[in-house]
Amino acid sequence: MSTPRIAFIGGGNMAASLIGGLRAQGVAASSICASDPGADKRSELEAAHGIDAFADNAQAIAGADVVVLAVKPQVMQAVCRDLAASLQANQLVVSIAAGIDCASLQAWLGEQTPRAIVRCMPNTPSLLRQGVSGLFANDQVTDTQKQQAEQLLSAVGLALWLDKESLIDAVTAVSGSGPAYFFLMIEAMTAAGERMGLPGDTAAQLTMHTALGAARMACESDVGAAELRRRVTSPNGTTEAAIKAFQAGGFESLVEQAMAAAARRSAELAEQLGN
Repeated sequence: MSTPRIAFIGGGNMAASLIGGLRAQGVAASSICASDPGADKRSELEAAHGIDAFADNAQAIAGADVVVLAVKPQVMQAVCRDLAASLQANQLVVSIAAGIDCASLQAWLGEQTPRAIVRCMPNTPSLLRQGVSGLFANDQVTDTQKQQAEQLLSAVGLALWLDKESLIDAVTAVSGSGPAYFFLMIEAMTAAGERMGLPGDTAAQLTMHTALGAARMACESDVGAAELRRRVTSPNGTTEAAIKAFQAGGFESLVEQAMAAAARRSAELAEQLGN
């Protein structure tokens, strides 16, 4: 597959991360451009990645194969309506904005022309190229365009395809909001370690590196998390005592309730921000 020309509308952190990931994979600067209303942001993108950055969105998308909508959800409608007249029928539109569904994007980009749209839900570790994204393609997206979208999101981590757009809400609950759940656990464990007498920085480092090591073990193991947990939980040992305390407090149920709340809120935001 030849390298597509990619235009980013919006030059914020996630766009910059995707651009950096593509450049690190060897994609030529001449194949990437961006637009942003901020002169300082355009200068940063040009200096950091060697790409062209424009103030005008229409100028940025001219000749692009893939148009990445990387603006805040609150301004997406205005940006799309402004782009509609310049967007070509064969251009793939990739949205990384939370809460905006494909139907709304299609309406704002012009109902008269069917648009190939991929909706993505990346997460914040993408800024470190350790992210994971859920992707959904509408019926207009070709196999080649799916490959282009996957190449784009794979530049910052794992990209997983979804069969139904409604599953984006579940992806939001699991991975989109998920980093904050682990940050909360790190906060709680660090604070508990301090109350047990550990210096704050020691408790924090022990907690963070334990989280990092456990995540790597889970990712690289040929068995699931439940089996890994069993392997480190000796009968009548310290780990078993902690696990029993978690479960007595309703840990699994609480996690499910929290994630259900996140999914509901994702659906509510889509309705509020959408068509």
